Amino acid sequence: METWRVTRVLRDHNAGLYLSAVVVSGFGSSALWLVSGIWVKDLTGSDGLAALCVFALWAPTLIGPALGTLADRTRRRPLLIGMNLLLAALLPTLFAVDAPARLWILFGVLLVYGATGVVHDAAESALIASAVDKSLLGDFNGLRMTATEGMKLLAPLAGAALYAVYGGARVALLDALTFVLAAGLCALLRVSETKPPPAPTGWRTQTAEGARFLWSHARLRPLVLTAGTTMLFAGLNGATVYAVAEGLGHPPTYVGVLYAVQGAGSVAIGLAAGPLLRRLGERRFAGYGIALSALAVTARALPYDAVALASAATVGIGLPCVLIAALTTVQRETPAALLGRTTATANTLMFAPNAVGLAVGAGLVELVDHRVLLAVVGLARLVTVLPLLRPQPSRASV
Repeated sequence: METWRVTRVLRDHNAGLYLSAVVVSGFGSSALWLVSGIWVKDLTGSDGLAALCVFALWAPTLIGPALGTLADRTRRRPLLIGMNLLLAALLPTLFAVDAPARLWILFGVLLVYGATGVVHDAAESALIASAVDKSLLGDFNGLRMTATEGMKLLAPLAGAALYAVYGGARVALLDALTFVLAAGLCALLRVSETKPPPAPTGWRTQTAEGARFLWSHARLRPLVLTAGTTMLFAGLNGATVYAVAEGLGHPPTYVGVLYAVQGAGSVAIGLAAGPLLRRLGERRFAGYGIALSALAVTARALPYDAVALASAATVGIGLPCVLIAALTTVQRETPAALLGRTTATANTLMFAPNAVGLAVGAGLVELVDHRVLLAVVGLARLVTVLPLLRPQPSRASV
């Protein structure tokens, strides 16, 4: 029965097309994500400037609620097509980046890339919620996680190989082509949308409506806040990964192995997310995932290769649970007219703390032994399960 549900998602016209678009565009995005840092490092020799590439991609998340409002002010399918074509047209400008003095073009493109990604995610969540049966949303979000993480396993290696032979501009061109294909797939979606009526209030008021709805909703608020806290701890944990590799006696390249194993765990949980959500419910599914990843992080303090690899896989399994649970609940509980803004607000609350955790962790790992830090972070992470253990409010009370 559960396998049949996954098959239903894959056979569903809209879900199948959109998952194909995720695979195609995700391949190009994952390749460029890695290559942009290598490109900057080669041109400047600066680790700090290379790290700014990731920051430029994530920075627009901080204004996610405002950007997400756009997804509620226009039809979502044309918006998705437009975002894909905008990036396809913008990425070829990176052929002009051939010296350190022109890196501003790369950083500008990455900022636009991140901003369109915020709008794209908000529009996607709203469109899928109306185009896919609500009983299949958990399966869809799990399969989307599988597709995204699967591309993260394959695309960086392909992108690095392409960069080594042809340079960064060719990788950008590949990414542009993937967005053209994704736009074509989105154009084939069968959805019936009416143009939203003119907004009776200003942009700021509309943005606040999404945040106010999420904050006042007794079922959504604990899940989203717990997901944000979990991602904060994930950032702290992520900052220790090079110290873990060094502590095991491996070069920095060993980090790639740990990330690959973690990605494999995320691929696996994505396939199982739908059935587990139905059996456990959103709160228990999220809580079990947090507890599993917390124990794995604590175990990572032990100086053994086998433990480090098992920990990476377990984190990959546990970490996405709360994210999938939160997003699925947002899609199910939010009125269609508010879904773009609410999704963008939720994404900001969930993912912005990850950047904070990375920054704080980068400082702490220089001051504290990484094994002590991992043990403390892992045990503290268990505290984030507590809000999910409280009695769940009925739908009538929200």
